Amino acid sequence: METRTLFLNGTIAEESWFDDEVTPTLFKEELFSGNGDITVWINSPGGDCIAAAQIYNMLMDYKGNVTVKIDGIAASAASVIAMAGTKVLVSPVSMMMIHNPATIAWGDRTDMKKAISMLDEVKESIINAYEIKTGMMRNKISHLMDAETWMDAHSAVDMGFADEIIHGRNTENTDPISAPMVYKKMEVTNSLMEKIAKKSEIKIPIKAEKQINSVEADSLVDRLILMKNWR
Repeated sequence: METRTLFLNGTIAEESWFDDEVTPTLFKEELFSGNGDITVWINSPGGDCIAAAQIYNMLMDYKGNVTVKIDGIAASAASVIAMAGTKVLVSPVSMMMIHNPATIAWGDRTDMKKAISMLDEVKESIINAYEIKTGMMRNKISHLMDAETWMDAHSAVDMGFADEIIHGRNTENTDPISAPMVYKKMEVTNSLMEKIAKKSEIKIPIKAEKQINSVEADSLVDRLILMKNWR
């Protein structure tokens, strides 16, 4: 029996408003329109985490082998779906991204606390999928999500989020151009603020020390440090 091919392209949503979203209902119809092994191509920026959880569970419960191939991007909720693959393959030019779940909340402090608690639980459920696939410690996965981590193909394989690189050639090449790349938004932001703050520490010549007012420079450094520590 030939392997069927499914495509998961676009934003993941509970309902389709513009006819270009991927919904659990539409995906279920396509998934169960046949049987046997399947290949699921993913190119999605993510979307609704509950809808993604439904699709993840469909693939995990599917009787045949599920080969996931990422040809563009599998970010946010789409990266969770990718974890359902019996085997996950990534294109050499593809990217994966994981981060913390987000929501919009309105109300008083009690409502805000409920929203925070809900996000904490959603994060734990997402970590479950990453942990099952990668075998990584939960606290390490949590830190990667906190930092909004972007992975190229090599990093995705090295960290266990993917199994192989599609059309991979000379995968053991250790040249710098082939080295794994992991981008963490928080680390980059902190590094940039530290460099700016350091550059703002104006060196004053000894002879002119009493003549130059350094209040403005000190104030700038204080503001940059405040920005760096803000979350």
